[in-house]
Amino acid sequence: MRIKGLDKLKRSLEDLAKALSSLDGELGKVSFDPNDPQSIELAIQNMESLVDERVGSFGNNEAVQNLVDTFKEANRRAILDCAAEARTKLEVEE
Repeated sequence: MRIKGLDKLKRSLEDLAKALSSLDGELGKVSFDPNDPQSIELAIQNMESLVDERVGSFGNNEAVQNLVDTFKEANRRAILDCAAEARTKLEVEE
C-alpha cells in the first residue's frame, strides 16, 4: 500500500527548509529617518524586497509564503519599533 501525497509534502518541506536557510544571516541593510514616515515605509518596502529576492523561487509554496509573511511582519515591527525608539531618544536629548 502506498500513501498518496507524501511526495508533495516532502517537496514542500524541502522548499521550506531551503527558504529558511536563505533567510538565515544578514539579508541586507536598510536605513531611514525616524522622523519621516515616508522614509520608514520605504525602509519596510526595501526589507520586503530583500526577503522576496531570497525566497522568490519558493513563492508558490504555501508553507513558505506563510513563513515569509510572518518574517516580513516581524521585521516590519522591528523597523517601526526602532524608529519609535530613535524618536524617543531624540526627544529626551532635546
